[in-house]
Order: sequence, then C-alpha cells, then structure tokens
Amino acid sequence: MNKKKEFGDFQTPKKLAMRITALIADIYGNPELVVEPTAGIGAFLNAANDQWGNSCQYEGYEINRDYVAQSSAALKTSGIKIFHRDFFALDWKQVLNRTTSGRVLVIGNPPWVTNSELGILGSQNRPKRTNFQRLRGLDARMGKSNFDIAEWMLIQLIDAIPPNGAVAMLCKTMTARKVLRHFWKTDGSRKGAYLFRIDARASFAADVDACLLFLTGVRTDERVATIYDGLCLKSSTRQFGFIDGDLVSDIGTYRKFREFGSGSLAYTWRSGIKHDAAKVMEFTREDGLYRNGLGEAVELEEHYLYPLLKSSDLGNGRTMPRKSVLVPQQHIGDDTSIIENEAPKTWQYLLDHAAALDGRKSSIYKNRPRFSIFGIGKYSFASWKVATSGLYKSFSFSVVPPLASRPVMVDDTCYSLSCNTEAEAYLLCDLLSSGPALTFLRSLVFADAKRPITIDILRRISLISVARRLGRLEELEQFIQSQRPSFSAERQMPLLMEPKTNYQ
Repeated sequence: MNKKKEFGDFQTPKKLAMRITALIADIYGNPELVVEPTAGIGAFLNAANDQWGNSCQYEGYEINRDYVAQSSAALKTSGIKIFHRDFFALDWKQVLNRTTSGRVLVIGNPPWVTNSELGILGSQNRPKRTNFQRLRGLDARMGKSNFDIAEWMLIQLIDAIPPNGAVAMLCKTMTARKVLRHFWKTDGSRKGAYLFRIDARASFAADVDACLLFLTGVRTDERVATIYDGLCLKSSTRQFGFIDGDLVSDIGTYRKFREFGSGSLAYTWRSGIKHDAAKVMEFTREDGLYRNGLGEAVELEEHYLYPLLKSSDLGNGRTMPRKSVLVPQQHIGDDTSIIENEAPKTWQYLLDHAAALDGRKSSIYKNRPRFSIFGIGKYSFASWKVATSGLYKSFSFSVVPPLASRPVMVDDTCYSLSCNTEAEAYLLCDLLSSGPALTFLRSLVFADAKRPITIDILRRISLISVARRLGRLEELEQFIQSQRPSFSAERQMPLLMEPKTNYQ
C-alpha cells in the first residue's frame, strides 16, 4: 500500500508553517496550549515554539511511528511532547478542554485524501462508517457520501474546542466550505471564520485550491466567512455565506436576485445515466457495427441502444450525439432478464462482459437486477430535453432534440429537464440562458469545486420567477398549467422574506 497516499502525507514546509503561525499570532494572540493533532514531523509545533516560546505548552499527536521518533528527537530540547496516537481513537473534547483559560490553539495539516480513496487502498486509517453528513436515500450511497478525511477530522476538532479556543488548519478550500456548511446547517456558526488562500502547487506540488481555515470556538448567529487571497490580513477579500438553507458564493448578487431562489415545482432537474462501465456500455457506430471502449466491434439490436451526449459535448455546444449507450432498463429496478428474449444479441453481449459489470464497486448495484443502471426513469425517454454539463465552470444550456425519432440520453455528469415539445424546450432554454437567470446561478457556484455546477444548484432556481421577471409567464403557463397542478400554487408564491441573520 502507498503509505504516503494512505496517510494523506503532505508535510508542511517550514517557511509556510512560520508564515501561518505569525498570521495566527496577529489574529488570535497568545494561546496557553498549542496542539497539532496530525503532527507528522512537527513543522507547526516547531514554528509555534519559535513564535510563542515558553509562554505556552505544546503537544503533538501522530499515528506514524517513524514520524513520532523523528519529531520527538528534533523537538526534544524544546520540551515539546509528541504522542503516538490514532486520531480516530482519541476523545478530542477531553484533550482540548484541560486548560484553565480555554485558550487552546489547534493547528496543523490533516490528510489530503478522501474516505473512498482509503477504502480502495484497504486502509483502516479512517473513521468508522457513519452518515455524519445526514444524507438520505441514494445520496448516502452514491458520490455525495464521499468526503475528505480532513472534513471529518475538522468537524470533530471544531466541535471539541472550548469557546476561547481556535482552530487553524490547512485543507482544500472545498473541504473548508463543507466543514463550515456542516456547522451552519446544524448547530450554528463559529465566530471569526476566515479562509486564507495558499499556493498548494508551490508548497505541496498539489494541483488543488487550498487554504488555511481559521475560526474560534465562540458561537454566533452569523453564517458568513471571509476569504483572503493570501496569508495576509491586508490581502483582498470577498465573502460567502449560508442563506435560505445552503451555500451562496456571492451574497450581494444572490440577494439582488433572491426571488429566483424559491425552487421550481413545475420542473424537476434530473441527473443523466449512471452505469460506471463506459468501456462496456458506450459505443461508436462504424460500418453498421458498434465499437465499444475496449475496441471490440459488436452487433447489437437497436432496441436497447440510444444516442448519448456527454459533458464534453454539452460543454462545447455540441448537441449531435457521437456515441450510443446501452440502456437495459426504463426505470430503476426493472427486471433485466427480459432482454434475453427481446434482444438475444444484447443479452449475450452483457453476459460476455459480466465480469466488468458485476464487479462495479459502488454499493448502489448490490441487491439490484443484474446489469442495472441508475439515473433512469420516464423522464429519460422524453423526446425533448434542456441539458447542461456539470463539469464546466460556466453555465451553458442546450436544447437536446430527438435523433431519428429516438430520445437522446445524457450521462451522469450532465443534468436535464424533460419537455414534451420543441417549443417548450426552447422556451425553458431561453429562460435559463437569460442574463438575470445566469447571474443568479453564478452567485451559487464555487469555481474551485470539483464539479462546479450541481443538480442542487440547478434545483434552486425557479423558472416561474424567471419567467415572471422577463414577462414570459403566460407563455410558460401554456405548457405547464394543464399537466402540472402544482403550478397554480407556485405561481402565487410570495417572495422570500429577508432573514434576520446579519451578513455585514
């Protein structure tokens, strides 16, 4: 096993640790106790000792025995204690609540690795499996349930620090936001939430957006964080926060177009087809045969094959499919054994590639009909769709027409709205592509996110409100009033009330 990968091992350069401790001294002042919970070779303890000297005590905790020996030897003359401990086995409330003043600074650099990556490695160096993100249904079993180990660690540490304490930890910027969202959504905010951006490539040779997350243990009703462009209080800043139940990247813009944020009862955004076996399930057409991602030319019945658009297509404005996808079900959980009689060549093809399909790692395929897929339903077979990619930083909506009378599918990195007619699809696309709608959506997007555009973001926009603002509500009503009874109720929804929370 790759030990560096297992332990998320990115040791902090001395110069960076010294800059951070100097910054924390300006923000927080003098601590009584400095704790580095994943000490490694003790870079932060060493820098903290240089900053505060004998005015406070220092403790480090580390699971790697070699690092414990190395850091203990290097820091012995300073009187700094390094303990060989497993982070996940410690009672951090007990560890951090032993001083009389409560001025405990938790500082460090937790592992930069996800829980699923550790699972693939077979590592035991991770927390016990719990749904701490409070996800429901399939969300808890699919991609949303994955998390950075640092996310779990930070939540434990922030929950454990006393009111006079503070946390200052390096992590991915995306992880910092998830941690803040967790507290903003559950038990409130912590005062002085700051993110100081760092150059992860220069310090760790890592191509990620990273930061120093700082906050205190003081509880507050404010749900806002300030982002600094560097490790300096004089660097330029911007803010993001938690409004109307979720994160907002641009508070000012969001509030200007807030009427769009009531969600849409009339239309439902859907993720595309998920099969986790592109080389087997996706094809290009060549000389009357289909060629899969393994380079095999195969003959299949047309019945279970549909045109397919991927994120790279939609992101680049292409709506003419270049691939086809095998769709063995019309709804999640459909019996797939009927394919044997309806399309024997397709069934034999699935059997020939059963090892790849049966070996898919995700738990969502367990106890399901053989060769199951997800992201499939009545909506998938709508003749017309409006779709967008989730992998690009900017919004681009496209009308997806049928091809040769066959509905076009999109993959699971795309999102779509199903429409009954061409006119309806073009109207929805016009509404979503309008200046006000795009401005509102951009206020929700964090450009550094692995998938900037998500279905949760898209579901926050009300097409009814956009149509009302643009004077096209009656036009939209023609398509949805008769077939969607909920429309009448949504059409009368008042604008959201201004929250009591102060975002200044």
